[in-house]
Amino acid sequence: MTFAELDLHPTLLQAVEAAGYNEPTPIQEKAIPLALSGRDLVASANTGTGKTAAFVLPALQKLKTPRPAGSFGPRVLVLSPTRELATQILDAVRKYSKFDRVQTGVILGGMPYREQLRMLERRVDLIVATPGRLIDHLERGRVNLSGLELLVLDEADRMLDMGFIEPVEQIAAACPATRQTLMFTATCDGPMERLAARLLKNPERIDIAGRNVSHDTIDQRLLRADDLGHKHRLLDHLVTADAAGKTIVFAATKRDADRLAEELCAKGHAAGALHGDMKQHQRNRTIEDLRRGRIRLLIATDVAARGIDISDITQVINFDLPKIAEDYVHRIGRTGRAGATGNAFSFFTRNDWKQVKAIEHFIGKPLTNHVIAGLEPTERPRGASAPGGYAKRPYRGGGQGAGAPGGRGGFGGQRRPDGAPGERAHGHAERGGHGDRPHAEHRNAGGDRPHGERGGYNPVRRDRDHSAGGGRRGYSSAS
Repeated sequence: MTFAELDLHPTLLQAVEAAGYNEPTPIQEKAIPLALSGRDLVASANTGTGKTAAFVLPALQKLKTPRPAGSFGPRVLVLSPTRELATQILDAVRKYSKFDRVQTGVILGGMPYREQLRMLERRVDLIVATPGRLIDHLERGRVNLSGLELLVLDEADRMLDMGFIEPVEQIAAACPATRQTLMFTATCDGPMERLAARLLKNPERIDIAGRNVSHDTIDQRLLRADDLGHKHRLLDHLVTADAAGKTIVFAATKRDADRLAEELCAKGHAAGALHGDMKQHQRNRTIEDLRRGRIRLLIATDVAARGIDISDITQVINFDLPKIAEDYVHRIGRTGRAGATGNAFSFFTRNDWKQVKAIEHFIGKPLTNHVIAGLEPTERPRGASAPGGYAKRPYRGGGQGAGAPGGRGGFGGQRRPDGAPGERAHGHAERGGHGDRPHAEHRNAGGDRPHGERGGYNPVRRDRDHSAGGGRRGYSSAS
């Protein structure tokens, strides 16, 4: 199938061709016709599948019709969980509307209110927003959604995890009941189904993701590390290899991201940190520096990196494993995009075996264990069928095993001989500021949340990126 067979307006087809696309991806092929028909839709698709165009193109086609008489305010609203993803969506809107006159706006936390108020005073066709800041404007009567025709929830599962569901439902309640609603999510479990039942009307369902994710274009490997120092030596090797290109390194906390970026810069690498404590203009600059090649290494936290769409990322390195198996899929999805190949390396210690097994269970296959000559691990677990070829039971050595008293997070909590916290994190976990999640979401409110975003407490899943405050709240780079 070609885009010409999807009944898109000629100017949209022209923009698609100008962007270099000829054939739709599976999610685009299935979602665009349903969205154009006016049906509500729940689409499950992974990152890197072209899902943004799957809702942006139908949204722009809707704007080809005349505005209803007496209608004011935006006709299309796209809600995004993070500022970075919202910026990516707005870029896609501009790319596909380059041959049309579409008035667009963005409402994000961390941006000046005055600038957003000026945008809301004029007639805007399409707005991309994060829920917290949009709620602020709604409560103050500054935005009118009575004329909304299309509501899009992108990465709705992430909004659920971040505690944004109450704000999302409040926003939906301010929209006409006759609106069309499109929901895109990486997973469609019980909580997502219940949300869809509340917000959508007899939706069509598309499942491009499925539960088991193969990422056939990505070479996924495990690297066992003895301790924190071993992790650093492995990282140095991977980022200095001849084939190493643009790389995203995932750290457990905001402080860890800052420290890793500083250490890599001190070693002569062009590196930058990306996390929720950074101001919006700093985050935008960091992403743009990576896109343009001014930095080659991005050290990021989970939420901050969500939605980054840079096509030439050659490798992803999990310096710290994610606490939630699903986040592994989102992390490695930063590479191997649009048919390109990529590498994903995940460091694990003897305390991380449960996380590795959870990841393998989620993706439906074992991960390959890899050993770098000269950097071989000295400790090996005992037994059979362990993660990546190691034993299921953790190697106990002379210390505590998984779940032993005093362990951290249920994953063993081994302490190094110097008495510092265990190997999982490379910094000290403390409370931090608000990043990309709503205020007061958890008792430990130090997640990676954007300044100014608000939302309700959501008990469905734990915060995935607990902060380590006190780190450098800025931008690390070397050129």
